[in-house]
Amino acid sequence: WVSNVCVTLTAVPRNYDPALHPFEVPREYTRALNATKLERVFAKPFLSSLDGHRDGVNCMAKHPKSLSTVLSGACDGEVKIWNLTKRQCIHTIQAHEGFVRGMCARFCGTSFFTVGDDKTVKQWKMESPEYGEEEEPIHTILGKTVYTGIDHHWKEAVFATCGHQVDIWDEQRTSPMCSLTWGFDSISSVKFNPIETYLLGSCASDRNIVLYDMRKSTPLKKVILNMRTNTLCWNPMEAFIFTAANEDYNLYTFDMRFLESPVTVHMDHVSAVLDVDYSPTGKEFVSASFDKSVRIFPVDKGHSREVYHTKRMQHVITVKWTSDSKYILCGSDEMNIRLWKANASEKLGVLAPREKAAMNYNQKLKEKFQYHPQIRRIAQHRHLPKSIFCQIKEQRIMREARRRKELNRRKHSKPGSMPFVSERKKHIVAVVK
Repeated sequence: WVSNVCVTLTAVPRNYDPALHPFEVPREYTRALNATKLERVFAKPFLSSLDGHRDGVNCMAKHPKSLSTVLSGACDGEVKIWNLTKRQCIHTIQAHEGFVRGMCARFCGTSFFTVGDDKTVKQWKMESPEYGEEEEPIHTILGKTVYTGIDHHWKEAVFATCGHQVDIWDEQRTSPMCSLTWGFDSISSVKFNPIETYLLGSCASDRNIVLYDMRKSTPLKKVILNMRTNTLCWNPMEAFIFTAANEDYNLYTFDMRFLESPVTVHMDHVSAVLDVDYSPTGKEFVSASFDKSVRIFPVDKGHSREVYHTKRMQHVITVKWTSDSKYILCGSDEMNIRLWKANASEKLGVLAPREKAAMNYNQKLKEKFQYHPQIRRIAQHRHLPKSIFCQIKEQRIMREARRRKELNRRKHSKPGSMPFVSERKKHIVAVVK
């Protein structure tokens, strides 16, 4: 027998008339201030260090299906597969003679590819070999030149390598389906677009960023910058947007349809930016730099919201944002892979409903009062290593001197003879279509 009980929810009246709540804003401001201070108190982003490599970590790859699996390649040709939940290495392969230059996992997650200084492309099983079984690659391709990077197509059995040209390979063949070239310099990185999967982007050491279409078998267009781009990464949510990590300490976010000027110039690093990776949400990206720090940038802001560093961390060569958007992995010169929280003050583990409600309320308060001077100062303050702090100060002086020099030149020149050039267009040399 079931009784039909009808529960009536009585509406609680709330009068929003500000005259009836004279102290609401001061009360909320105090709460926002306390929330901002507590956020800085609890900001402990470093989680653990994965050590086991015997040489600097040169490249990393994410497993497409497993959140807890990550692959890393070192300068001594060794490849390790890590379990992040146990924080230990589950499998080691001596893959190449010399550096492992690049690696990527197949979209199904059953195997992965590596390229090295020994001019080979090798495909390996993701699982460890059975007892007594030899550790052999599934497939080996011997090339004519050194391959410097590799990336796999997101849906098909096709991968791309780069060296003195971009080669598109079918997994079943030992010769490339097509070779793409524009210019005569070595290409350091190649990346498939995760949305428009037939598009590729590559960076060459002659300062070019070249875009290709796999269907046309020809390059589409290229943009030439003032200095060399080390790598690029496509936004996983917006098909046309990509971010390039440059030698001139900046990162440039481009819309591939309008390469004449970048959408945003991200300036905060004090040395060459070596790697960049997007978060799965497409709202932020993480960058690794030669200045021994890792920074997190919102995609539409010119300055970083977070900087991570430790005393022992040397030049950060590679960085990855995990597929659940919660963690960041970085590999550096001194043989360690470090695991960081993407949100420095986030509490890990299960949150009680009241904790979650309080967290959301505090977040809204911080957003509401984010431009108040006191709150802004506390939220933006970061302790930096002395070397980075001094270099930032030095660069500020240099920038100011350049600005003053330009101002004086303009003052003593014929009106209109020195046009104003925006910060975005300063770094672009040319766009070739």
